[in-house]
Amino acid sequence: MIIDATDLVVGRLATVAAKKALLGEKVEIVNCEKAVISGDPVHILEDWKWKRGIGTYRGPYYGRLSDRIVRRMIRGMLPYKQPRGKAAFERIMCFRGVPVVLKDQKKVSIEEAHLSKLSTPKFLHVGELSKLIGGSRISAVKGDE
Repeated sequence: MIIDATDLVVGRLATVAAKKALLGEKVEIVNCEKAVISGDPVHILEDWKWKRGIGTYRGPYYGRLSDRIVRRMIRGMLPYKQPRGKAAFERIMCFRGVPVVLKDQKKVSIEEAHLSKLSTPKFLHVGELSKLIGGSRISAVKGDE
């Protein structure tokens, strides 16, 4: 299953992806930088800066790139310390942009997770969050500037 994350709420996207992966299906999520996190952007940024500041060199580790942010959120929906959760997490792949290999394949959008279903107009795109916490500004997909 290939999911296009454009204008999808990350939490709702993560629940669907986690359920599919636990059922044994391979899940690939493209355009992770275009997904959204609902809430006040100031509070979202403060929360992520706090998360990145805690811990030591041994963890916990929170990535800065948009695909790693989404993958970490999906991991939170899985029992990743158990064998079946670990296997499910390995079946999930997240990408910035659309890789050349997946460009011609059919992509699915999840209607229940769409931005239009939010009750609040406040949100922050994952790509913007990535830039604000020091993530790379260079796209992973060649030609996607």
